[in-house]
Amino acid sequence: MDNQTVLVRLKTRFGGAILESREFRGELTVVVPKERIVEVCSDLKNDPDLSYDFLSDLCGIDMFTPEKRFGVIYNLLSLKNRHRLRIKTFTEQENPRIQTVSGIWGTANAHERETYDMFGIVFEGHPDLRRMYMPDEFEYYPLRKDFPLMGIPGSLPLPKK
Repeated sequence: MDNQTVLVRLKTRFGGAILESREFRGELTVVVPKERIVEVCSDLKNDPDLSYDFLSDLCGIDMFTPEKRFGVIYNLLSLKNRHRLRIKTFTEQENPRIQTVSGIWGTANAHERETYDMFGIVFEGHPDLRRMYMPDEFEYYPLRKDFPLMGIPGSLPLPKK
C-alpha cells in the first residue's frame, strides 16, 4: 500500500470531506472536517484493503489562531499493509467539541481523556470523559498556549514541606 493509493481511495469515497492532504518524509497527512471524523475513521478501519486497525496515538494541538484554534491528530497504522496515516481535524476556540472514536479503536479512550484534560477538547459520546492528571475541580487546561508557563498561583494546593 502506498500513499497515493490511500489518498485516491479516500478522495473517491469522501470527495469534499478530504479538505487537504500532504506528504512529508514519506508519510501522508489528511485533513477532514470534524463532522466527518467518525465516518472516515470507521471506513479506514473496516475497509478490508486499507485495514487501519491500530490507533497508535491521538493528541491535541493548539494552533493559537482565531479560526481552527484546536485540533486533534490521529496517527493510524495498518498492520496488514505496514502503512501509516495521519488524520487531522480542527474545532473552534469557543466550546471545542469533536465526536469520540473510542467505539472504533479502544486505545482512543485514554488518548481522548488525556487530550480533554490538557486541552479542554470535549469528545462527545466518550464513555468516561473525565480528567486524567489534573484534579476534577481544576478550571484550566495546561497545554493550551495561553496557559502561563509558571502556572497559575494558588490554583492547585501544593504539598507542605
